[in-house]
Amino acid sequence: MKKLVIIAIALVTLNGFAQERGGKKMRKENRSEMRKDMTPTDIADLKSKRLTLKLDLTDAQQKKVQKLFLEQAETRQKFRDAHKPKDGEKREKPSQEEFVKMQNQRLDQQIQMKRNMKSILTAEQYAKFEKMKPREHKKRGKRGQKREGKHEEKR
Repeated sequence: MKKLVIIAIALVTLNGFAQERGGKKMRKENRSEMRKDMTPTDIADLKSKRLTLKLDLTDAQQKKVQKLFLEQAETRQKFRDAHKPKDGEKREKPSQEEFVKMQNQRLDQQIQMKRNMKSILTAEQYAKFEKMKPREHKKRGKRGQKREGKHEEKR
């Protein structure tokens, strides 16, 4: 009888974990679907408000940052529309030259964005702003190292 109860509890627990994963996946898919319908203005508003909360921006700074994000979102929207496959066409991978050109454009935009943010923010706010992005990459790197380490220990 005890064995049956233990087995039942184990099955219920496993079932609960499986359902959680599916739920998270659905939320991510829904989020990306919702982003497709967002206008550049909506994106800029959300980003500027998020940054205002994190960096405690003044109203003037928030307006400048919002304008900057709006320009960035409009540029990205134009790029997406230009590279969107037309009806019935397959999406083709860019050639090596096109890929290098796109990467250079992206990096130039990032450099310009960084310069603009530096001119808008105070030194303290800019330092905080700079620390915000690298954390994500560090976490990813640490997770990857932990996984590799675990695999090596098992071998």
